[in-house]
Amino acid sequence: MAIRKPTQTSEEQIIDSVKESLDDAEKMLREAAGATGDKAAELRENAMRSLRRTREALYDAQDSLVASGRRAARATDDYVHDNPWQAIGLAGLAGVLIGALISRR
Repeated sequence: MAIRKPTQTSEEQIIDSVKESLDDAEKMLREAAGATGDKAAELRENAMRSLRRTREALYDAQDSLVASGRRAARATDDYVHDNPWQAIGLAGLAGVLIGALISRR
């Protein structure tokens, strides 16, 4: 059994929220299929509300990923500007390694 840290990362919280929301919506839509009248309309509305929350959580996750990608790109840019020769050396080394791997085939 895996031991979970007491504090979840925001990505884990978003994923858990999305899963829970989708499960709720699925449950409500199943109940709505068997119900009629006002009860069915209420269940469908609750399911739609749950799906809207899920969509918002996914948009939040997308925004978070874009922001972290931008931070990573900025950190890389700063590193290259601060250490240009090391960056050139690393790029050259990567090129040599990729070339060696390709030539083995």
